[in-house]
Amino acid sequence: MEKTLQIGSVVSWLFGFLFLAIGFINTFWGNDAGYGLFIIILSLVYFPPMTAILRETTGLSVPLAVKIILGLFILWSALGVAELPEKIDLMLMDF
Repeated sequence: MEKTLQIGSVVSWLFGFLFLAIGFINTFWGNDAGYGLFIIILSLVYFPPMTAILRETTGLSVPLAVKIILGLFILWSALGVAELPEKIDLMLMDF
C-alpha cells in the first residue's frame, strides 16, 4: 500500500507540473492569458500539498475519476483549441 501511495504522489506531481507548464505557456505566449490562468488554477488540484490543504479547510477531496476527466479536458483543450504546439514554437523562438 505504501508504494502505491508514493507512485500516486509522484504521478500527481508530474501531472501538476505538466498542467502548470501548459498554463504558463498559454498565459505568456499568445493571446490566451485568461485561459492560461484558468489552467494554472486547475493544475493546483494535482499537487498533493494543495489537496491536503483543500481537505483540511473544506473537508472535501477531489476523487481520482474527477482528476482523470479534468486532465483529459485540459489536454484536449490545450492541444486542440488553444493550439499549444504553435505557442511552444513561439516560446522557443523567444529564446
